[in-house]
Parts: sequence; structure tokens; C-alpha cells
Amino acid sequence: MRSGNPAFKESTFLDLGSGAVVSRDGGAMTLAGTSNKTGLLLLLAVLTGSWSWSQAFGADGTVNPNIGLYLWGGLLTGFALALATIFKKTWAPVTAPLYALAQGVFLGAISAMYDARFNGIVMQAVLLTMGTLFAMLFAYRSGLIKATENFKMGVVAATGGIALVYLATIVLGFFNIQIPLIHESGIIGIGFSLFVVVIAAMNLVLDFDFIENGVDQGAPKYMEWYGAFGLMVTLVWLYLEFLRLLSKLQSR
Repeated sequence: MRSGNPAFKESTFLDLGSGAVVSRDGGAMTLAGTSNKTGLLLLLAVLTGSWSWSQAFGADGTVNPNIGLYLWGGLLTGFALALATIFKKTWAPVTAPLYALAQGVFLGAISAMYDARFNGIVMQAVLLTMGTLFAMLFAYRSGLIKATENFKMGVVAATGGIALVYLATIVLGFFNIQIPLIHESGIIGIGFSLFVVVIAAMNLVLDFDFIENGVDQGAPKYMEWYGAFGLMVTLVWLYLEFLRLLSKLQSR
């Protein structure tokens, strides 16, 4: 943000999330740098995901008893690293790659479990996720979808509502209580999953807008890692939702 205030010179960046001014001593954030780092995070996730997938089942086809360790270990480690990255953005050059490695272990394990039950579902989910990414990027760059304030408020509100539903599902699960219909393979369940997929896709627009604003404002170089991390979080969520949707469709 440009102004006559000396605090807002070219070596500073206004973090729109916290309102804090971040100093920039080195290079500035670029679109190319963020894209490269996003590609690297995806590659790291694929590498560890391939490994945990290969460990999911034994040579005789039986389930590896350690699969739960890979799944929950990767999930919880990734969650802790995500929190560290969000609250300490300057750590992103280190925590973002570690997050990708941890999430890869989790995704490989859960993908193997889905594919064992629904053969071919993982490749479908991957193609749908990548297709949605490029489609939303095209829509954003061409101006078909604009990240207006009303759009942002709507997406954030819907995302928060979904998070509350999932949190309630987890809490109620401890008491063997299930929220009816939305997690089942009926019409309502499929409709709910479609809604969540749409909201997850809309979050990609918010990520693109954040990255573009960071570049325009001359954000510090480490924000490339943070922008790539944010995009990675959304892609992981979108991929998992596609798995859930496809599994419901194949269960019918």
C-alpha cells in the first residue's frame, strides 16, 4: 500500500491478515517465485505420499498395522506445522516444506485406504483437484471471478460454517453420535459434499488474491513460501473433499 507515510516505503509490506507492517531487508515476493515454491511443496508431498502408500499394505495384501501411525502421525504433525507457519510467517521457508512432507505421509496413507475400497478413486480425485486449480486460476486471471470484499466475506463465512460442522462431527463422534444424512451416500450427503467442494475451490481465489496482493505490495521474499503454503493447505482440503464426494458416489 503506497502512501506518504515513511513506514509504508518499498521495503515494507502490510500484512492484510494482522494489519502489521513487515520489514523487507532482502528481495521481494514474486509470482514466479511463489509458483516455483508451490511446485516444490507439491513434489515433496508426492514423494512422501508415495512412500506411505507403498507401506500401507504388505506383500500379501494385508493392511500394515502401522498404517494408522502414518495417517495420524502425518496429520497431527502437519497440523502443528501449519499452526507454527500461520503464527510465525518468517518460519515459512522451513515449516512449509516440513508441512508438505508431513501431509504427504498422511495423504499417501489415507489415499491407499480409499483406493483399496474404491479402485481408481485416487487418480480421479487428483485429476479433479488439478483441473479445479487450473480452472479457478484461469477464471481469476481472466476476471470471470473477482475477489471482492463481499465475495471474500461469503467464502470465509461458508468455510467457517463447514469447519464448525466438521468440529461438531469429531466431538459428537467421541460419544458415538453421528450427524445424520450429510456424511452418508444419499442425495443430501452428496449435495453437502458438492457444496464443500465448491467452497474449497472458492478458497483458491482467496489464495490467488493474497499472493497477488503480496507481490503488488512488495512483500518480503519469505512470503513466497507462505503463499505457497496457503495454496497447499487449500489443495489438500480440496483433494480430500473430492475423495469423500467420489466415495459417496461410488457407494450408491
